Amino acid sequence: EEFEVDIENYDCPLREWITRERTKTEIRRKFSRFLRKFQDTEDGDLVYRKRIREMCVSNGASLEVSYHDLATREPMLAIWVADAPADMLELFNEVAKVEALKLYPAYEAIAKDIFVRITKLPIVDQIRDIRQAHLNCLIKISGVVTRRTGVFPQLREVMFDCGKCGFIVGPIFQNKGGDETRPGSCPECQSKGPWRVNAEKTVYRNYQKLTLQESPGDVPAGRIPRTKEIILLHDLIDQARPGDLVEITGIYTNNFESSLNRANGFPVFSTYVEANHLSRKSDANAATNLTDEDKEEIRRLSRDPQIARRIVRSIAPSIHGHDDIKAGIALALFGGQEKFVKGKTKLRGDINMLLLGDPGVAKSQFLKYVEKTAGRCVYTTGKGASAVGLTAAVHKDPVTREWVLEGGALVLADRGVCLIDEFDKMNDQDRVSIHEAMEQQTISMTKAGIQATLNARTSILAAANPVGGRYDRSKKLKHNLSLPAPILSRFDLVHVMIDEPDEFRDYALARHIVSLHQRRENAVTADYALPQLQRYIRYARTIRPKLTPEAQKEVVEAYVRLRQGDSQPGSQAAYRITVRQLEALVRLSEALARVHCRKDVLPAHVREARRLLSESIIAVEARDVTLEQGDGFDDDVDDYGPVLPDGWYEAHGRSRPDEANGADGADAMDADGDAGADADAGEDAD
Repeated sequence: EEFEVDIENYDCPLREWITRERTKTEIRRKFSRFLRKFQDTEDGDLVYRKRIREMCVSNGASLEVSYHDLATREPMLAIWVADAPADMLELFNEVAKVEALKLYPAYEAIAKDIFVRITKLPIVDQIRDIRQAHLNCLIKISGVVTRRTGVFPQLREVMFDCGKCGFIVGPIFQNKGGDETRPGSCPECQSKGPWRVNAEKTVYRNYQKLTLQESPGDVPAGRIPRTKEIILLHDLIDQARPGDLVEITGIYTNNFESSLNRANGFPVFSTYVEANHLSRKSDANAATNLTDEDKEEIRRLSRDPQIARRIVRSIAPSIHGHDDIKAGIALALFGGQEKFVKGKTKLRGDINMLLLGDPGVAKSQFLKYVEKTAGRCVYTTGKGASAVGLTAAVHKDPVTREWVLEGGALVLADRGVCLIDEFDKMNDQDRVSIHEAMEQQTISMTKAGIQATLNARTSILAAANPVGGRYDRSKKLKHNLSLPAPILSRFDLVHVMIDEPDEFRDYALARHIVSLHQRRENAVTADYALPQLQRYIRYARTIRPKLTPEAQKEVVEAYVRLRQGDSQPGSQAAYRITVRQLEALVRLSEALARVHCRKDVLPAHVREARRLLSESIIAVEARDVTLEQGDGFDDDVDDYGPVLPDGWYEAHGRSRPDEANGADGADAMDADGDAGADADAGEDAD
């Protein structure tokens, strides 16, 4: 073992101390020992020797090093790499290359440089919280990629030819992202130019710029999302595209731009993050943020046979009634299971829902509640959401003058929920652009020479007003709707909310609103608090339920029955039962299984999904879609009747609903004993 030099006691700035040769040598020795000897505590494997071998076998150039491992074995190096990352990572890269060449001596012919990527940095900073104190430090931020440029060669080391005597001057290292640096005079003939770039001996590096925007769930209410420029180099290029939710570890640095000085009248530095490591976040690792206590609590809640009813009561508790709509919103938040048939055909798992109704029936309130509840959510309005704002746009980058692709609302809501208010106010051209996004869940863009396909795997929850402002029961649905049939069929659930006078409901609604104004805390009673519900949804979305043979038979019978009740071909129905409603039935059934944290979809889940489907638009469009009597649907039963004081029924000569109807019309999924929770369903969910 070599003699260790004490490098921990220094009396000068850290960056100056690291540049000293004696310190460099000791850092190299310590990091080399770390790569060679760090062992896994469980199986005793040499972790990083194994990773170097795997990297070389796959012809890679990036070696991922866990910050936690480094802090465990070499805490001083871990502190220094966070405080002076530029100098430390340069030394780490040298050591990693040496260790790779020890195992594979000819590897330099494949990868000229090896890059150490720091992972698992413990602290994640918000983009809006980055300040001057973070400059030249290693930081970790997360957000949504909104814009991506092409790949450009960036000058790194430039060699110049003297235009008069031909003498080669250089290498001259260029500032990162700055203006080109040229020599002052030729050492041979003393002339000051002209200069030509020697293309053969000049060293370039690949360069790409991203714009990272705060994730919609992290933006405080009423604030504008902040953005930050990200520079990708080498093999990190093209690792992310617009719409991806990513975590980026990198060096927060600045760059002098003379154009900013002229605009502001004083020296201003533009800041950006030079990425060191990039990882995409998904639902699969969302549940890893839950503690063991959280998971145990969720499994305990899922054993409650009334869990579905309790979750529905916890959705938008300040809104009175509308329990089928709340159930639909809950299922949209849980979502169905995305499937790939033979690796080619994709079947979406996200549930789309449309709320059509008169003014003042809490449509926008439902959307605002989902905005607070969903982890990743984008809220927009139909009038302000043109085709560019909803799908994607092509802009010219002010620096490179190149066309760059920028994602719109549906792209930013990838793997989340997109809320579109005033859906009926969109013009026809804008509405056509979301046809592909709603069913195929992609957005294809061919503009300005850029051909790209972006992901838009999102649930769409839209709200619209009828033609003329109010719903006219004397007219068919298609005359009340300004939406074409292709758009309508892409919604799994379409609820028509009609504001009609009803003494019983009006009394209950007025009592609820008055109590809201009097006792704000006591008037709203939800079975589960919002953070608890969010944790439950995050956990349940990792479960992948499958249809049991009995449930498959139930789905087929339900679809055939709905088709029989459909109007004859040639009628002017605005809403037809198609294969899309069959797929909607499957998605709703899978979401109900997730509500119970079950891995298998039971017939009771299918029956409840069929009931929710029938209670939506089909119940209103009676002239176009009629259901057979005795087919299991009960349109007249109010499952969750409003609770009124006993004196009201006596004063108005009414009988209580539970006395009149016998047993309370509970959820089919809760009433069926077979649909009880699978206590351990989620333990090994992938």
